[in-house]
This record gives sequence, structure tokens and C-alpha cells, in this order.
Amino acid sequence: MRSYRTLLRTPEYAPFLLSFAAYAAAQTIGGLALGTLVYRATGSPLLSAVSMFGPQLAQLLGAAFLLSGADRLPPRAILTVISLAFAAGTAVLALPGLPVWAVFVVLLLQGLVASLGGGVRGGLMNEILPKDGYVLGRSVFNMLWGMIQITGFATGGALLALLSPRACLLLTAACYLLSAAVTRLGLTARPPRSTGRPSLSATWRTNALLWSRLRRLVYLGLWVPNGLIVGSDSLYVSYAPAAAGTMYACGALGMFVGDLTVGRLVPPALRPRLATPLRLLLAVPYLFFFLRPGIALSVLAATVASVGFAASLVLQERLMSLTPDELAGQSLGLHTTGMVAFQGIGAVLAGTLAQVTSPATAMTLMATASIAVTLTLSTLGKREERRPGVGGDGERGALGVLGVADVDGAG
Repeated sequence: MRSYRTLLRTPEYAPFLLSFAAYAAAQTIGGLALGTLVYRATGSPLLSAVSMFGPQLAQLLGAAFLLSGADRLPPRAILTVISLAFAAGTAVLALPGLPVWAVFVVLLLQGLVASLGGGVRGGLMNEILPKDGYVLGRSVFNMLWGMIQITGFATGGALLALLSPRACLLLTAACYLLSAAVTRLGLTARPPRSTGRPSLSATWRTNALLWSRLRRLVYLGLWVPNGLIVGSDSLYVSYAPAAAGTMYACGALGMFVGDLTVGRLVPPALRPRLATPLRLLLAVPYLFFFLRPGIALSVLAATVASVGFAASLVLQERLMSLTPDELAGQSLGLHTTGMVAFQGIGAVLAGTLAQVTSPATAMTLMATASIAVTLTLSTLGKREERRPGVGGDGERGALGVLGVADVDGAG
């Protein structure tokens, strides 16, 4: 499937995107509003960063207990409940006089609920789309996320100039309610993909299976470099409070361009070779932030760097090729949970570094760490290729996205 027209005519794909669009709009506007609210109340770069990205750490705990539900619960019902839970939690965050500790309790609960969302949504998209449409469909999904971030952060910045952060949080709650309504009315009720009840033992057993030699480096490539750079992103509010919305919006524009290029324009045979270069692009522009460039150059650096987020498309495609269909939801849920958890870790680490140095220095240090991790994973991929027993096409393909030449594309 190479046509956007054919893709959008696929039954249920359009309402699936619309429900996610409302959810993503709530995430962007609400995140900026909450980060601003916490920063105004505390003056702390760490607490501001953690309020925006720290709840993702709670998804680790949720994944340990709940992730098997991504394939064992009906997807429409779960996505509807998640949106309703976020609407209620966001309305609580908007209450006047809510102490900062209570804000983080609500965020912890939201993180636990959200631990199912990525897997359920990813598995549902895998069901809605034919196999040959996954990469194109995922690129459109990512581009929609980028466009929503562009408009959401720009809108959030404008709203914060006109309204209080608490009023913006109430608008966010309304967006979550809209997402729940579109999910309930626009999607078909489907049975779970796998039988059995969700449980801790089922979650751990399947996670152990998914954490195999073939998939392990793919997961790490999806999680760690991305999370470290999101840590840098979490410091925009403290680095340039008046321009944070612009930096987030332009970063989302860069992500949109990267997903469009890789998902629609790059030939499939070339895609596996781009994972390492794209992950390096994701980090290199942040090396210059220790010079404290002006707003225009900072926005340009954030835009160019965000093109590198398209590396996730290459790695997600390989992950799906290595995963049985009946485990697609939990596999993508593990990816999403690990990704957002490392983003939360990145936010905490970057915020801590900013507390003891400065936001600009912390952003540069996080970029340096991301580059080091990318190069290390590439080296490990080359070693894995030389291990006895690594010789099948699937194994070599998995290594190709980690920086080793793909078996089909090696010249």
C-alpha cells in the first residue's frame, strides 16, 4: 500500500485517527499548561520537567501488572475508558489550591492507566490495516501526532497568554471527552486478540518472550536515544519560557517532515540503513546549546534534530516483522511503555542536571549521552552479527536497523 487515498479509505482508519487526534491535542495543550503551572508555582526546572514527562515513569509499574491486557481486553472499550479517566484526572488538576504533591499523585494514577494505551492502540491499528499498509499507516499516525503537536503547542502557548493554566486544563479535559466519544461511536467492538485473563504472570511471561536476543537491541534502539533527547526537550520551558511553545511546535514540524520522508518517499530497501544516521541527527544539534544560541537558532536546532525521530518508523517496522500477530499489542505496548518510561527518566535526569548546572548545559550533556548510546548499540549490533547461529534473514534484518548492513541491501 503506497497511496494515502487507499489508506484513508480503509474502514475505521479515519475515526481511529480522529480519536487519537483529540487525545493528542489534550496531551500537548495539557502538558504545556501543567508544566507552566508547576514552574510558576515552584520555580523549579526539575519539577516542571517531571510534571510534563515524569508520569510516563509510572507506566513502567503499569506495564508490569497490566500490559497483557493489551491483547486480552476489547480494544474499543479500553481506549474509551482511558480517555474518560484522563478527562477526570485533568479536571482534578485544574482545581484551585491543589498542592504540588497532589498534582504528582494524579499524574502517577494517569500514568498507570496510560500504560495500556500504546499497546491497545498499536495492536488495533495492526488489525485495521493490511500488512503492506503498516509502515505507511504508522507514518501517517506519527505525522498526525506531529501536526497535533505543532498546532497544540502553538495553541497552548496562545491560550496561556490569554487564559490561566487551570482554564487550559479544563479545555484539555474536554478534548479527552471528545476522544472517548469518537472512539465509542466510530470504532467497531472487537474481541480481544488473545484468550485468557490479563494477569501479572501472563504479562511477565510474554514480556520475557518478547525480550529475546533478536528484539532486545531493537527495543533499546527505540527507547534510549529517544528518551535522552526528550529529556532535553523537557527543558524548553526553563531554557526559554517565552518561546517554549514555539520550540515545541517547530520540533513537531521537524518530526512531521522526518515521518513524511521516511514513510512515503524513502524506498523500503533503503529504510534499514537510515536508523543510525537518523538517531545521530536527533542528538547532534543539541550539542550546540551550551553556547546558548538565540531563540531563532534554538528553534532551528530543535526543528532539524526532530527529523531524527523518524528512526522509530524503521525500528517499529522491524519489530513487527519479528513479532507474532497474536502478540502485536503487547509487543507494541512494551515498546511504548519502555519509550515513554525512558522519556520520563530523561526528563528527570535532564531536570536534575539543569538544577545543578543550567538548562543549556543539561541539554548538551543529554545529547552527548544519546550519541554515545547510539554508537554503542551500532557496535553491539555488529558483534551480534558475528555470533554463531546468527545467519537467517530475520536475524540479519534485525541487525540491519541497528547500524549493520541489511542482508537484502548489502552491496
